[in-house]
Amino acid sequence: MKFIITLILSIFCLHSQSLPSKIAFGSCGSQEKPMPILYKVTEHNADMFIYLGDNIYGDTKDMKVLENKYNKLGAREEFKHLKSKVPLIYATWDDHDYGKNDAGKEYSKKHESKEIFLNFWDGPQNSERRKSPGIFTSYYHKSDDKTLQVIVLDTRTFRDKHIRRNKKEKHPIWKHDYRPHEKPGHSFLGEQQWQWLQKELEKPADLRIIASSTQFGHDYNGYESWTLFPFERQKMLDLIKSTRAEGVIFISGDVHWGEISKLNEPGLYPLYDITSSGINKSWKSFEPNSVRIGEVYRENHFAMINIDWKQNDPSLKFSIIGLDGKKALVHKIKLSDLRFTK
Repeated sequence: MKFIITLILSIFCLHSQSLPSKIAFGSCGSQEKPMPILYKVTEHNADMFIYLGDNIYGDTKDMKVLENKYNKLGAREEFKHLKSKVPLIYATWDDHDYGKNDAGKEYSKKHESKEIFLNFWDGPQNSERRKSPGIFTSYYHKSDDKTLQVIVLDTRTFRDKHIRRNKKEKHPIWKHDYRPHEKPGHSFLGEQQWQWLQKELEKPADLRIIASSTQFGHDYNGYESWTLFPFERQKMLDLIKSTRAEGVIFISGDVHWGEISKLNEPGLYPLYDITSSGINKSWKSFEPNSVRIGEVYRENHFAMINIDWKQNDPSLKFSIIGLDGKKALVHKIKLSDLRFTK
């Protein structure tokens, strides 16, 4: 009888537990410097924090050095405080914690780096991430009739090299370090990850947060992003359309500033990309972006998506939050805005 009562209570708790409603995220934090913004994450009572890459600055082929740099992050009081207060912490990597600036599949230590990454972030030896060549993964949170899906991409392990721009060449659009690939056939996610992603997008979910270390929904600016692989970027847009996956939002990091972008694509609902980059890093300037909503935020910050699941049509609020704890940028939508037009 006691067993039956316990079983009933456990089933009740499983179905009545609340969905994460305060999803925080950020990127670009040197393990060598203070990270006071992490205290602001907990002050805002985040249910989840997603590390979007450059979570440490490793930049080495010496795996002992890389491991020691992760240990430095793990020993920081701000990080330990975050782990003690935020129930869910997920992570992907970008170039500096992958091991080399702007590196892709050519990085010779990617397998060793993956093991160190997973030992720090993922723990269990039987983790599904250890069974694939990359670190892509997904998480599901369900309550009653609502489902939140978090898709974590790997933008390093399978990516082909960038094309360096000839800086002596005059060009009306190309600028800074790289120019886009002009022909299809160059990989960003790799075929295995694309196949996995299609299956993920075919699964039912009300809200899907896609974590990409580099920006997706902005204008080309000559730095690392999906815009350097325009055919792969279009493939993502076409995949969302073909799978009829609703509720997609991108979150990204890398650039050392924060902004909110809104990409309009024919046959698709608006795609938002909330960029949060600057746990303790900043950049001397920022780039134009015609699809930016509002201003750029250049101080250290994190971002948060607040979701009111209790509403019939849940409201979503995107925020960039600075060291003063105030919301520097805010944009509100309804979940129904992320639906295909019937």
